[in-house]
Amino acid sequence: MAAYAKRSHQELESLKKALEEEYAAHKAKGLSLNMARGKPGADQLDLSMPMLDLVNGTSDCRSADGTDLRNYGVLDGIAECKKLMAVLLDDEPENVIVFGNSSLTIMYDSIMRFMTFGTLGSTPWGKFENVKFLCPVPGYDRHFAITERFGIEMINVPLNDDGPDMDIVEKLVANDAQIKGIWCVPKYANPCGITYSDEVVRRLASMKCAAEDFRIMWDNAYCVHHLNANVAEQDQLLDIAIACREAGTEDRYFKFASTSKITFPGAGVAAMAASPANVKEVKDHITIQMIGHDKLNQLRHVLFLKDAKGIAEHMQKHAAIIAPKFELVLKMLEEGLGDTGCASWTKPRGGYFISLNGPDGTAKRIVSLAKEAGVTMTGAGATYPYKKDPNDANIRIAPTLPPLAELEQAMEVFVCCVKLASVEALLAK
Repeated sequence: MAAYAKRSHQELESLKKALEEEYAAHKAKGLSLNMARGKPGADQLDLSMPMLDLVNGTSDCRSADGTDLRNYGVLDGIAECKKLMAVLLDDEPENVIVFGNSSLTIMYDSIMRFMTFGTLGSTPWGKFENVKFLCPVPGYDRHFAITERFGIEMINVPLNDDGPDMDIVEKLVANDAQIKGIWCVPKYANPCGITYSDEVVRRLASMKCAAEDFRIMWDNAYCVHHLNANVAEQDQLLDIAIACREAGTEDRYFKFASTSKITFPGAGVAAMAASPANVKEVKDHITIQMIGHDKLNQLRHVLFLKDAKGIAEHMQKHAAIIAPKFELVLKMLEEGLGDTGCASWTKPRGGYFISLNGPDGTAKRIVSLAKEAGVTMTGAGATYPYKKDPNDANIRIAPTLPPLAELEQAMEVFVCCVKLASVEALLAK
């Protein structure tokens, strides 16, 4: 079957009519399906329910050093939880600070500290007339929302199969002292699912920056979220801390991770890791902000996940649930769109998303059509700063929340919408 772009005007008109009939049939079903965000499904949340029974009325609520975890104190997290979170952060426990349930909160507070106090003696960013940040795109909308909220100018940088386009990044940071940082989701990136190569990590660590206080915001949210239990089929990521130490830039990075998609998104544990100097400075600030986070929740997570082996075994259970969902989506994209020439998509080995690019100028139309037919997708443009996709082409697909049967229904609608919007665009030329 010929790709849509090769078909005659008459053939496209006939195809449009058939697709409109199919679309009307989907609308008539009265569906109400949601694929807007990368949420774990209920069956994934069920995996962690036993954790809630581990700290109860008969428990010894003390840490290994005897601290009563029901009381105030322990600013940077109990030692056992620092050790556990160090597994996710690929770091040493002494470089870890354990916070509350959200890594997004830590990132927001980090930017606020940079704006208000600066970092390691540098001028507070808020004192500059203009501050800029590099944003690999397509990327994570909540990252972009943070920098936008603080009035930081965001600069798009293309995200390649091995990470940000480093030729562009290196040129920009070397010549503009107003560029203070870069957002990175380095493993199974949101939404493309790519993992940064060793070369990209080393270039980020060693590049010459006009700003002495340039910071890499290393959000390793999907560090253990593999879709395959076979290690050979899992992406590997070079530790940014090691790369920075080797390059003599050990204060450049801040690493973030959480158990949000490991246990409970609303009741997990989040943490950051940084250089000793950065850890000391952050602790000096947060000692005014807080006395300590939920240590009983930290204890629950330690008792439940235990260690690196325990985390890996738990994540295999997650993979058993969500891998079939990714397989279904990829199968339906290939069968429905593979010979049309009107879309391309990623095939990630982990993470929570699949990134699809339709014809330029169609993403908003596709998402709107899907919404009218009862399927809510991530908003078109959400994967770019200011919600402005310059090509209006990228759509983030989040397969994890719906059960398989609902996911199949949603993808039938979505594929139809991609085809219809593509044909409309061709006929409009």
